Amino acid sequence: MVGFVRILVAITLLVSVYSVAGTTRHYEFNIQLQNVTRLCHTRSMVTVNGKFPGPRIVAREGDRLLIKVTNHVSNNITIHWHGIRQLRSGWADGPAYVTQCPIQTGQSYVYNYTVIRQRGTLFWHAHISWLRASLYGPLIILPKLNVPYPFTKPYKEVPIIFGEWFNTDPEAIIAQATQTGGGPNVSDAYTFNGLPGPLYNCSAKDTLKLKVKQAKTYLLRLINAALNDELFFSIANHTLTVVEADAIYTKPFDTETLILAPGQTTNVLLKTKLKFPGASFVMSARPYVTGQGTFDNSTVAGILEYESSIPMKNLPLFKPALPPLNDTSFVTQFSNRLRSLASAQFPANVPQKIDRHLFFTVGLGTSPCEKNKTCQGPNGTRFAASINNVSFVQPSVALLQSHYSGQSEGVYSPYFPITPLHWFNYTGTPPNNTFVSNGTKLMVLPFNTSVELVLQDTSILGVESHPLHLHGFNFFVVGQGFGNYDPNKDPKNFNLVDPIERNTVGVPSGGWVAIRFLADNPGVWFMHCHLEVHTNWGLKMAWLVLDGKLPNQKLLPPPVDLPKC
Repeated sequence: MVGFVRILVAITLLVSVYSVAGTTRHYEFNIQLQNVTRLCHTRSMVTVNGKFPGPRIVAREGDRLLIKVTNHVSNNITIHWHGIRQLRSGWADGPAYVTQCPIQTGQSYVYNYTVIRQRGTLFWHAHISWLRASLYGPLIILPKLNVPYPFTKPYKEVPIIFGEWFNTDPEAIIAQATQTGGGPNVSDAYTFNGLPGPLYNCSAKDTLKLKVKQAKTYLLRLINAALNDELFFSIANHTLTVVEADAIYTKPFDTETLILAPGQTTNVLLKTKLKFPGASFVMSARPYVTGQGTFDNSTVAGILEYESSIPMKNLPLFKPALPPLNDTSFVTQFSNRLRSLASAQFPANVPQKIDRHLFFTVGLGTSPCEKNKTCQGPNGTRFAASINNVSFVQPSVALLQSHYSGQSEGVYSPYFPITPLHWFNYTGTPPNNTFVSNGTKLMVLPFNTSVELVLQDTSILGVESHPLHLHGFNFFVVGQGFGNYDPNKDPKNFNLVDPIERNTVGVPSGGWVAIRFLADNPGVWFMHCHLEVHTNWGLKMAWLVLDGKLPNQKLLPPPVDLPKC
């Protein structure tokens, strides 16, 4: 009896740790195949509950989410809750072989986490291979009950999630590219909420139509869930007010056009015209391109329509002017305008004293082709990518489990380099040797270490913008620039007062970005380029944040239903 009581007390304590005063919300995700037709191509696709895009998850700050994922397909599955901090609940983060083994066919796993001190627009997506091409959906966290937004209350809220459509199976595309060592085929269309719009072949019926009333304020929750493309977005003849980025409130500013990298979200206020405009307006998105590879050079369009009491036919249709494909100066100006609200209610707690200064190069490279084989990468090699010239090798067991169980030997090395092993003129003439090294290396940080990390693009195989996503944390973007980072001059211009706080940042093409964060979340946390092709090639690494001394600074034990490899 005593033993039973002890177990009951332990369970009660565990439940109380997991739940912070809020509602518990239950969701069921059935991973199943569904025939979906776009561009006159029908494809059997991996979906959640037969929907493309997947269902919307809505919660409030402080709520606990229990999301049961059951796998009814032949692919291994994991789901990542992009931007959720997962404080002490790293088992629910989702990246395959980092925090968990995948959910195998016929198996289930309950993702169990509490939304702590976060509110805004995020999204969920598969985090294994290229399955997030069809497995994604909005994750909307409302403020606590009776807590207002720090901007005009909108009349209506509308999520618009950008995606990519492939006429062929994305899993076959990346499998072929992995086999040949070359670049993968690109998508056939971009989509808004799964719809490509009238600029594509046989897609006029598959167009997002946003019907609005006059003189109202709408909150558009914009999410870039595309696999491999940063996207410009604009609505003809309408100014948008940016009020949030990556679920962090910003100082509001007006813009005609936005840029969102994959993994980024932006909330904007759309104030509709006071009188019926006698016209409809195109909203469109197309890629921002910096690399030298092929890309999907097309445009997704939706229609903004004003409601009218009289049926209107043949109204003029206005189209927006999007920036040129390679408009890095617009991207830089837009990025520089993003500032945290930094108010008393929503402060910007930028680490001022830094414990660890780190410098990581990010970029492409090559690996030698196997013997007696021809590869389709540069000069007969294989395409690769790396951080500090270490191309990450995915382990066959989950890193978090091997750390927690003390069985890390042979799984990973705790010695990720703090700077590149070989210095070169990073954005100048590239070195002749473009080969990467390979390894499963982690950067180990004691609990509560304050980190300053400079991410430097390189010119190996051409400079390129890399949207880097850090799991388990938000970080402050304190500085950015072009060319090589100068540790003597550049820190003098850092913004340590109201820098934007986010979870995904674009390393500028041919430049650098400096971020700061506090390692206050024990666990193993993935960091990778959110261009899926670069992740595939090895542009990824992981951080191991050790437990703190206090009970509430330690990783919780793994759930009983954690999948096995």
